[in-house]
Amino acid sequence: MAILNSLFTWFMKKRIHQIELFMKYPHDVQEEWFQSLISTAEATEWGKQHDYKSIFSVEDFKNRVPIQTYDSIKGHVDRMIKGEQNILWPSDIKWFAKSSGTTADRSKFIPVSREALDECHYQGGKDMLSIYCHNRPENKVFTGKSVVIGGSSQFNNFSSDSYSGDLSSILIRNLPFWAEFKRTPTLEVTLNPNFEDKIDQIARITIEEDVTSLAGVPTWNIVMAQRILEITGKSNLLEVWPNLEFYGHGGVSFKPYREEFKRLIPSADMYYLENYNASEGYFGIQDQSDSEDLLLMLDYGIYYEFLPMENIGDAEPKTYSLGEVELGKNYALIISTNAGLWRYMIGDTIKFTSLSPYRFQISGRTTAYINTFGEELIVDNADQAIQAASVATGATVKDYTAGPVYFDSGKAGAHEWVIEFVQQPSSFREFCEVLDAKLREINSDYDAKRHKDMALTFPIVHNAPVNTFYQWMKSRGKLGGQNKVPRLANDRTYIDPILVEIRMNDQLGRTATL
Repeated sequence: MAILNSLFTWFMKKRIHQIELFMKYPHDVQEEWFQSLISTAEATEWGKQHDYKSIFSVEDFKNRVPIQTYDSIKGHVDRMIKGEQNILWPSDIKWFAKSSGTTADRSKFIPVSREALDECHYQGGKDMLSIYCHNRPENKVFTGKSVVIGGSSQFNNFSSDSYSGDLSSILIRNLPFWAEFKRTPTLEVTLNPNFEDKIDQIARITIEEDVTSLAGVPTWNIVMAQRILEITGKSNLLEVWPNLEFYGHGGVSFKPYREEFKRLIPSADMYYLENYNASEGYFGIQDQSDSEDLLLMLDYGIYYEFLPMENIGDAEPKTYSLGEVELGKNYALIISTNAGLWRYMIGDTIKFTSLSPYRFQISGRTTAYINTFGEELIVDNADQAIQAASVATGATVKDYTAGPVYFDSGKAGAHEWVIEFVQQPSSFREFCEVLDAKLREINSDYDAKRHKDMALTFPIVHNAPVNTFYQWMKSRGKLGGQNKVPRLANDRTYIDPILVEIRMNDQLGRTATL
């Protein structure tokens, strides 16, 4: 196994030179991919409709093709699901990634081409390991197995030659042999559509394996870890898997989960590495151990544009290419991909922390925010405030969501939070005060609205019972895979059903208000 580990590590580290090249020549690489995407799609229905043959520059492209959302391409996707081809992309598309629906209950089916699988998603997974091997050359990650919690995958009813499922399940179904060789448990167990049964099976099977790495959304890895500790009676995962050394995570901010993972894996040598892999593409990897910033991956068959948040909703919104972006500014991500998404707004927002090379942080969603009173609260603000309050009170937050409380009978509005803890704060009151104070510190619009309680009063915060969010996600059929708890909403779409469920069981925890 030591020889095999050395071989795998050597192979993975060879990719670092190519990563360094696109870091050095980012604009050249993006221009090459732009030209390649346009020329490849010239003969598609979409390419003919927008006359791709006469597009010679990015400006031509922007003038010719409007910014797209899922609603605007849904008709094309529906035809592809039924088996029609050469519509958005020339190669046959058989796979459709079912969106986790973090901002809406309606499912979306994102086309996934063979090129997107090989050149984007799988390349991203390999690059994550390459970066890990480069940063930790003495690793032994390939001496054991990797546990990846995938979603369910089921054939759709439109065509016998296409199917939909969580992106994770599509990736697992099509894994290259070398990746399948190092993964546990079996494909059948990993893709079990019954999430609770799957977690139990994964736990019972993997406790007999030498697991050296984990991958997936933190929420569901915690659920698996808790089941493993229940079965084994152990106090932490290192007592089950003593050689565990690496966790590649993504899907949600890791900040609220960090302390819980330190408890589950009490080792200073455990290496955490974040990735940004969505149904639409693989966009970023944390390449530095001392920074949480993500490196923008520029050679995965994606051409990027960036739309300033303040321009969303404009009749003719102006987007910026990579060479035009500014530090610290929130941009909606616009992508054109090797799966036939053209100038597609995926709904995520990022802000750049470095322009040489291009590194960024995920700041939120174009629709996952609270701006009922002009406070412009985004997920990044909420995560920072939760983290500050947790540190101040020794708490560990498992999950949270928040929404607005509207003006009523002359009363000011507020934000209402439901927070579930793994470790309760030493003072719940102090936790809420730090939460509010941190939001006021980092968001001047929120602070202005809180001034003298004129528009916003002190937040209403509910201390939710254990498993509140798990049971709510289960009731919505959103367990496992890339499904995650929606953090913020500009209405009460999420928070009202959660509060109703809690109150029906007469389990409402402590609530803080002023």
